[in-house]
Amino acid sequence: MRVVTLLPAATEIVAALGGAGSLVGISHECDYPPSVLHLPRVTSTPIDPSRPGAAIDAEVRRLREAGRAVIQVDADLLRELAPDLVIVQDLCEVCAVADGELRRLTALLDPAPRVLTLTGRTMEGVFTDIRRVSDALDLASEGDELVSGLRSRLARLRGGVPGRLPRVLCIEWLEPLYLAGHWVPELVAAAGGEDVGAGPGAHSARVTWEAAAALGPECIVVMLCGFRVDRARGELARPRPPAATALLSGPPVWLLDGHAYTSRPGPRLVDGAERLHVAITGGDGADHAGLARWRPGA
Repeated sequence: MRVVTLLPAATEIVAALGGAGSLVGISHECDYPPSVLHLPRVTSTPIDPSRPGAAIDAEVRRLREAGRAVIQVDADLLRELAPDLVIVQDLCEVCAVADGELRRLTALLDPAPRVLTLTGRTMEGVFTDIRRVSDALDLASEGDELVSGLRSRLARLRGGVPGRLPRVLCIEWLEPLYLAGHWVPELVAAAGGEDVGAGPGAHSARVTWEAAAALGPECIVVMLCGFRVDRARGELARPRPPAATALLSGPPVWLLDGHAYTSRPGPRLVDGAERLHVAITGGDGADHAGLARWRPGA
C-alpha cells in the first residue's frame, strides 16, 4: 500500500504502527521519526514560522479573509506519487490541508485513493483514530497493542495522583493569548492536575490575561502550538502587558515542547502527559527533553 500523510500526527501514527515502509509522501511539517525525513513533501504554506506569534496569527487571519489556503497541496506531486491512501484531518486548517480541498484533488486522480480523515478531539478520539489507521493499513493487532500500551502508561500516571489536584493553566499561544483545549485537559488530569482553562474536547479559547489570572492557576505550562521550548522562551522574553507580567511572575511556569508533545494528536501525547506530571508535581525536569522551568528575567 502507498500512503501519503498530510499532517505530522498521521505520520507518527503510521510509523508507531510499524507501517513507515508504506509511506511515499508526507507534509512539510512532518519531522518525526527521523526515518521519514527523506520522503517527498506534498504540502507547503506561505506562513513564515520564524516570525513572532502575533505576526503569524495576523497572517493566518489575512489568508482566511482573502479566501486563500493556509496549507497548500502539490497536486502534481500527489498525482505522481499515486497513493492508495491519503490521511488528513478536520480539526484545524492551520495544521493540515482542509479535508474538502483534498477530496476535490483526489477525485481527479485515477484511480482515486481512499481518504481517511482523522477526527479525534479527545484522548479517546485519538485512540479511535489510531485504530482506524491500523485497520486501513491491515495492522489491526498492532493498533490494539499500541493503544493498550498508551492506556497503560496513562493509567500508571493517574495512579500516583494526590488527593488534591493543583490548578493548572495551559497556554497554547501567547499573542494573542490562547488556552489549550481538545485532549490537553485529559493529559493534565492524568498527570495529576486540574486544567482550569478548558474541559476535554473543548476548542482552544482566546482569553485576556486578566481572565486567565482570575482562574487562579497554581502552575502554568506554556506549550506553544507547533513550537519547541526555545521558541517559547523567546516569545516570553518579548514585552508583555502588565497583566501578563503579573500572572507569569506568580505561580511556577514551565515550558513544554508543544511541537512534539501536545499539538499532534498521536502517540507522543502520552509522552507529553509524563512531562506534565513532572511539572505539576514539582520535579526538576532535568531528565525530560522538551521540558524546562522558566523564571522571569532568567
